[in-house]
Formats: sequence, C-alpha cells, structure tokens
Amino acid sequence: MNAPRITSLVVDHLAALLAQVLRFDAPADAVMSRYFKQHAKLGSRDRGLIAEGVFYALRRYASLKWMLQPAHPERAPRLAALVTLARQHGIAALDARALRGDERAVRNALALDVSTAPSAIRAEVPLWLFQRITAQYHDAEALFAALVEPAPLDLRVNTLKASRDEVLAELRSATRQHPPLPAEPTPYSPDGIRLFEKPALTRWPLYQDGLVEVQDEGSQLVARLVAPRRGSMVVDFCAGAGGKTLALGCLMKSTGRIYAFDIHVKRLAGLGPRLKRSGLSNVHPAAISSENDARVKRLAGKIDRVLVDAPCSGSGTLRRNPDLKWRFDENELARVNAVQANVLRAAARLVKSGGRLVYATCSLLATENQEVVESFLAEHPNFTVVPAAQVLQAQGIAIDHAERHAPWFVMLPHLHGTDGFFAAVLERRR
Repeated sequence: MNAPRITSLVVDHLAALLAQVLRFDAPADAVMSRYFKQHAKLGSRDRGLIAEGVFYALRRYASLKWMLQPAHPERAPRLAALVTLARQHGIAALDARALRGDERAVRNALALDVSTAPSAIRAEVPLWLFQRITAQYHDAEALFAALVEPAPLDLRVNTLKASRDEVLAELRSATRQHPPLPAEPTPYSPDGIRLFEKPALTRWPLYQDGLVEVQDEGSQLVARLVAPRRGSMVVDFCAGAGGKTLALGCLMKSTGRIYAFDIHVKRLAGLGPRLKRSGLSNVHPAAISSENDARVKRLAGKIDRVLVDAPCSGSGTLRRNPDLKWRFDENELARVNAVQANVLRAAARLVKSGGRLVYATCSLLATENQEVVESFLAEHPNFTVVPAAQVLQAQGIAIDHAERHAPWFVMLPHLHGTDGFFAAVLERRR
C-alpha cells in the first residue's frame, strides 16, 4: 500500500491538535472531537490522517519526547507533528511545503537510536508504571509491545435479536451501508465478533436496530462470569454507560431485574439510548449519591448476583486510550485504591446467602486487583473464591493460560488479543 501524501494542511492541524492534547488536562478523544467540530470543513481523508497521527504520538509519546530533547513535544508541536508523521509514513511522504525548513531537525530526530533510550522510554510508559508492570509480569516486554499497537473493534451480538452467524453473514456481505468487511468470531466469547477495520458503525441498521453493541471481548466475558440466571435479581454496581449491564440483560433473556447503579449521572445517561435499541425490559437504571445511598441499602441481603466493575487506572485499555498513561499517576492510583475497597465492601452487603459477587477492573496492576480482593476476603470470611475458569467452563468457554492466573480471571493484550481485564468471583456462604 502506497504511503499517503502528507500536505502542510495536515501538518498544521496535527500540530495545533497536539498542542492541546499533549497538555493531558482532558481525555484525548474529547479534545479531538471538539477540535474537529471547530474545523468541520476538513475532509474525511485529512481528518483520518490527523486522528491517526494523534493516537500514534500518544502511543509513542515517551520516545517522541526523548527524540525531541531539549524541544519537548508540548513546547514544539509542529516538530512533534512532523516527526510523528515521518515515523508513521516515512519522511518521503511529507511534501516540501509541509517540511518548511524543518527537514534537518526531523532527520536528526529520526536518526536517534531509540534502542539506546532508558527502558521505560522504550516501553512507552511512565517510569512508575514501567516499574510496577515489570515487577509483576515475567513477560512484561511482550505486554508493553502489545500496548503500543491499536486494538481491533469487537462487537457483542444481541442474541435476543439475532445470532452471531446471522450478523457475521451480514457484515461479510456488501450492502448499501457498507462494502464486505473482514469479520471473524472472537476466540473466547460466544457472542463476540472482531473487526479489523473501524467503519462508521453507528450509521448501520445492524447497530441502530440493536443487533450489535461495541464491547471488547474481555468485557463480554466479565458479564459471563456473573452467570446470571433467568428471573434472578442482579445489581451492576458501577454501571457507567451500561455495556456490561446490557450483556447481563441479554444473558437473562430480559427476565428478572437488573439495577444499574452509578454515581455519575452523565455516564449513566448514555445507557438510555443503548437500552432502547437493545429491546431489554429488565434493566432499571438509577443514579445514586454514593455507595451508601438509601436505594442501595434497601437491597441489602436480597441480590443473587452483584457486579462491581470498579473505578480503576484503566491501564488495561491503553491500546484504546493511550493518553491515560500520561494523565494517571501514583497519587491518583492511591485515591482509586481507596474507592475500590469501599465500593467492594458496600456491594458485598447486597449479596444474599449463596449469592455471588464479581469484582472486576480493566487494570493490569495487582494493587487494584488481587490485593484488593485478598484484603476484602481477610475482612469477610463469609465469602469464598470460586475459580473463574470453572464458571466459564460451565458455559463451554475455555481461556488460554487460565491456569497461570487461577483462581482469578485475567485477560491480557499480548496473550488474548483483548484489553487487560481482571475479575474475581466471590460466593457468600452465609
């Protein structure tokens, strides 16, 4: 495939956008969305090149910063844009007007041997995160390499409306909405489909009619760990925009009752349109003031299944949200850790005898995962761990390398092709 011709227009807009994004004072996708709304006349090709450039720079920000010393990328956005585009497409793709006298500086930056940089820079993560991951994972190098790559697009089929085979056939066929798309079943989730292109999915009838939802395969499997039964009472304690809530409702065949709680009203509002598309009638969203809200307390000891999709660092999602590693630090980690422990304790009060609690994060860090659960179990001897592999095997799902992480559920980008996830299944004995 021939490299695209990079014009000065693309360079100028990428530089302007990087100047905003590299402040790391807001999520990159929100900054980009606002920028593109302000520059609505940009063509789709140029928008694509600019957006890809931003994500490339964010994924490789550590080495970009090292290559541009002493001119930091946030202080020299135009040079950062040029070096990013040259790393992506080759310097020959930049036309002369785009380089505008900066060719020597760009070539000097590209000539630096990144393999001689410090280890954390080669891994493209902050030093504190590098130290924690290398201490925890024997194959950390492979994990770091996977985190720099973009993630595929995973869909979950709403089996109330269609089968996976029916949706796959639709995706692979040419329609008025899209050409044939390479799509394949996800290797672990029985309801998942993986796309290796990023189409305008929200315009498709498949999406608009609620036959599919965007959801990483690992997230789909977290819902499977809850293993809700038809007619049961379920609480999704940190529901957010409701991806796992909808998956639970589908597993329950729209029977029983699911309470979708969250303290963030705006995030929970995102569940409304998705719920309407899904056709589910058993989901009941409710914004709560805290984990001690009266609506939560009324359910104490009454719930069959509770899912705690805990607030976390999001380190497992760095393929999709590479700016997170630069917006999150150890101070924030300590704050989130305290929240995780409090939410888990509060959610445990809802579980009835014989019921189950699933604690989950999209974090790679043991301090947010195993250590939180082990501390909880030490305080709550009436809960015991159910091996995650056992829960999934009962549904015909086998996960590679599961024995390595037993009894926990662990999914990792370099081993499973998913985002990074952790989960523990806990059963109340009395």
